[in-house]
Amino acid sequence: MKENAAIRVEHLSKMYKLYDRPSDRLKESLGLTRKKCYREHYALRDVNFTVHKGETIGIIGTNGAGKSTILKVITGVLTPTEGKVVVDGRISALLELGAGFNMEYTGIENIYLNGTMIGFSEEEIDERLEDILAFADIGDFVNQPVKMYSSGMFVRLAFAVAINIDPEILIVDEALSVGDVFFQAKCYRKFEEFKKEGKTILFVSHDLGSISKYCDRVVLLDHGTKLDEGSPKEMVDLYKRVLVHQAPGEEGADLKAAQAKPAEDAHGEEEARWLSPYEMNPGVLEYGDKERGEMTGFQVLDAQGLPTTTIEKGTEFTLKVRVEYHQEISDPIFAFTIKDMRGTEITGTNTMFERISVQDGKPGKTDIITYTQRADLQGGEYLISFGLTGYREGEFTVYHRLYDVCSLNIISTKNTVGFYDMNSRISIEREEA
Repeated sequence: MKENAAIRVEHLSKMYKLYDRPSDRLKESLGLTRKKCYREHYALRDVNFTVHKGETIGIIGTNGAGKSTILKVITGVLTPTEGKVVVDGRISALLELGAGFNMEYTGIENIYLNGTMIGFSEEEIDERLEDILAFADIGDFVNQPVKMYSSGMFVRLAFAVAINIDPEILIVDEALSVGDVFFQAKCYRKFEEFKKEGKTILFVSHDLGSISKYCDRVVLLDHGTKLDEGSPKEMVDLYKRVLVHQAPGEEGADLKAAQAKPAEDAHGEEEARWLSPYEMNPGVLEYGDKERGEMTGFQVLDAQGLPTTTIEKGTEFTLKVRVEYHQEISDPIFAFTIKDMRGTEITGTNTMFERISVQDGKPGKTDIITYTQRADLQGGEYLISFGLTGYREGEFTVYHRLYDVCSLNIISTKNTVGFYDMNSRISIEREEA
């Protein structure tokens, strides 16, 4: 083990065999064919990185990037196909909470069962029992069979068991989002305690605000390969490009090169933006007959004008919508709305509210509507909707609406109470007695 390295990942690959038919798997296992009956799928391919003792390292990437797979290899749940992982220190892993629980046992019995599986003696579990029960805070239910627990009680107990030992290395896979908001706050306080104590932490999360706040360094995975590693800000910025398929290629192409292209190429690239590189909601609600006009594209741009649905809190961002007219529309109204994941409308506006004078839409013409605003929403996931409406012969008419067309991820290292941040300024004066 190299000096000061808690975890060393070297040329790590994990390959799965994908069979089209169960009979192909059987034939191969019995040696009845020499023909390869499977397709190779690499969840990880030649990944290398080192986690130094006392560091908090984040791993980010899209779904299917290999984040959970690499944690399972490090913790010994999975065996690598190639390469190796060397670990120096006792690991506590928060992966699949409660995976070792026996549903017929009581909470207390499961605490001792899981503690034994982790490697503790009965005496060591006795010493930690009070802390575990206080952290879980499920009252007398701890003496009832786990099968009677609500899902919230179950994860509280599982998390309490996993967190209240004395590991040298803590590995976390999205586990800090369990339970209600008060329990989550308790989990984050424990996480911060570990960090202050100089524990080594390997942290996987889709919450880029937590990644930015807690991590010293971040590893970015994409389709099983390590794309890059660096500071949280650098990797979050690169991840935003990955989300809209604009990450640097193998030859190092980037956006600066795109900006240097001839005008005709730049026009083609601008047109491609309207074809929506963003991850669209497959369940988008679309209605309106679109006979007179329709929205044919949208963009979400950050403060640098780059297309992304991941925006840093406190920065300016832009929404753009392209509207094409098929027939005349008098005084069209353009709107956008932002909702939380529960469907509550948080904010939004339209040209009527803003008292913007809009020319009548003419057949064959196109309007580009640009909304620019500061992102003062709390960190989290939101949904964006767009609308094209108006009044036709005195009746309110919906020409085209796109509800929940894509997500908006606000990255925040400081959240306050409620839906948005009032950016309060606080001063304290102390009077002398």
